[in-house]
Amino acid sequence: MNEFLVIQDIVIILLVSFPIIFIFRKINLPSLVGFLLAGMIIGPFGFKLIKSSEHIQIMAEFGVILLMFTIGVEVSFSQILRLKKYFLLAGGFQFFITLLAASSLFYLSGIELNKSIFLGLLIVQSSTVIIMKLLLDRNQTDSPQAKISISISLFQDIMVVPLFLFLPVLSPDKNLVISGILFNILKAIGLTGILIVVSKYIIPPLIHQIAKLRMREMFTVGIIMLILGTAYITNLIGFSFALGAFIAGLILSESDYNHQILSEVQPLRDAFNSIFFVSVGMLLNIELLFDNSLLITFIALFSFILKASIIVLIVLALKFPLRVAILSGILVGQIGELSFVLAIGGMKFGLIEGEMYNTFLATSIFTMILVPLIFQLEPWITRQTSNLKSSVSDDEFKYAEKLSAHVIICGYGLNGRNLARVLRETGIKYIVIELNPDTVREEKKNGEHIMFGDISREDILKIAGAERANIIVYAISDPLITRMSLKVAKSLNPQIFALVRTRYVNEVDELIKLGADEVIPEEFETALQIFRKVLEKYHIPLNVIMQQVNLLRQESYKLLRKETMDITSFTHLDEILAQGLTETFYVDEKCPYINLSLAEINLRAKTDATIIAIVRNGNMISNPSAKDLLLAGDTIVLYGTHKSVDNAIELLNGGKLE
Repeated sequence: MNEFLVIQDIVIILLVSFPIIFIFRKINLPSLVGFLLAGMIIGPFGFKLIKSSEHIQIMAEFGVILLMFTIGVEVSFSQILRLKKYFLLAGGFQFFITLLAASSLFYLSGIELNKSIFLGLLIVQSSTVIIMKLLLDRNQTDSPQAKISISISLFQDIMVVPLFLFLPVLSPDKNLVISGILFNILKAIGLTGILIVVSKYIIPPLIHQIAKLRMREMFTVGIIMLILGTAYITNLIGFSFALGAFIAGLILSESDYNHQILSEVQPLRDAFNSIFFVSVGMLLNIELLFDNSLLITFIALFSFILKASIIVLIVLALKFPLRVAILSGILVGQIGELSFVLAIGGMKFGLIEGEMYNTFLATSIFTMILVPLIFQLEPWITRQTSNLKSSVSDDEFKYAEKLSAHVIICGYGLNGRNLARVLRETGIKYIVIELNPDTVREEKKNGEHIMFGDISREDILKIAGAERANIIVYAISDPLITRMSLKVAKSLNPQIFALVRTRYVNEVDELIKLGADEVIPEEFETALQIFRKVLEKYHIPLNVIMQQVNLLRQESYKLLRKETMDITSFTHLDEILAQGLTETFYVDEKCPYINLSLAEINLRAKTDATIIAIVRNGNMISNPSAKDLLLAGDTIVLYGTHKSVDNAIELLNGGKLE
């Protein structure tokens, strides 16, 4: 029965996964932390539900392959180009400065140089999963701290490839010679180049042909074959499966089918990743953890403070405020899941083992739990840093000082940029407050009325003339900063009209309590646009559509926010549909009935719709006769039921009636 133990072990892991995912979602912690803890509990050093991890190593290896592939797919070159400054500067400096500092401290503590460098490489890595979860939970994916922290994590992800190639160089194996290592590196670079060339000119057409078959099973099998095939080729020449999988993902990241590829692979990745993280946790000796709890706590706090401090200094050097620097440092302060992949690779070269591995694993878990807890202090950090004095140039101060009855635009993203363009064209005075120093510098060169500053700070709002402004528009996606700024703006000028954009409707009530005069939640505005388009398709008169839309917007979308909507508040649209309605139709040169008389067209007999008027050259022909011709450029007015009008429009467009 030993051959079936692997199935038993997988069943145990999956059974444990259910409550872990549920509980850790409830307490707002990443589920991968739960999987690591579960491995400790059910493994050979815990309750021994799984006595040996050997049975699941192959499944765990498959999990690593899928993890590295999806990371490769999610590393978008277009995103890197968009964030290139933060990617190169923040990401590059964070990586190498942290590596140098951590390796030096480990070496000074008595650890061998090669192992010190390897431990430094492990500490450098952060978890993109944790960063994205924390940002999404707080609706901050477009904030400055999001752009910086994601840029840093992207740089770390990209560095995984050279790190795998670098591991043999660090190996303490005396049999390894430098020439052999260099040959392997050159071989890997050559392989990577060949794979990229082949994938650029062969794989995209191949995937296109598979997609044209419109058989989902073929598409899924083809993608898995590509992933495993690339991983297998890299393994054949002496490198890890993970390296090949990452290269395959990187190649397909800019493909037209990358989203579909991710949707096909992600369920498999999530299932096998749980096995991988549980298997990693199973290697952790719980007894050793308790015996060295003080040492592990110290190393975890040391690594977090070291990484966070370096990032704070780098972000401050990029001219961002202290609040953004601190939040970026917290986000990237943990040790991520790619470190586990590197650690497993390092074990093969004798770079980490036994007590050192257990200490590293426990430290990583500690930081993964610590960072979400510290990030809860964001409101307090924001309040403390908002009390600091700000520096605004004399030109900005002089321009703002002259403004009155103007508009303050908070944020220069897509919404803020479009609003500024409209106000500029209409001659309405305005000033923009933006937190990205690069954006401020570039837009000032273009003559934009923009100043650098944190909108949550009273001195910034005063300089922007909040006490004299008519309107303040919040076009940012940072709910906490919006609320803080709104409170300050209303205290400076209770009469200022505050227009707030928010993503989620559950923020509406609190914003209104803080003084927002109008709140536009994106999710409900999207719903209203869909609602309007559907009614237009049914030829509901425009005034009736606008009446319904205005009704839904009244009292801050309360009708839509109720679990049970009071349908008696609406006009009975079914009664409108049952009655006759009118619709206009423009006759262009493609219409097949041009220069034919209404009698020849015989529209009423064919569709049951009637042409009640023709507008030609600005003149109205009411009740046209059967002899009147239909000319290019005419606008005809149709009358009938919804179905008959639809049929008439279909016929006039050259279609055939069913």
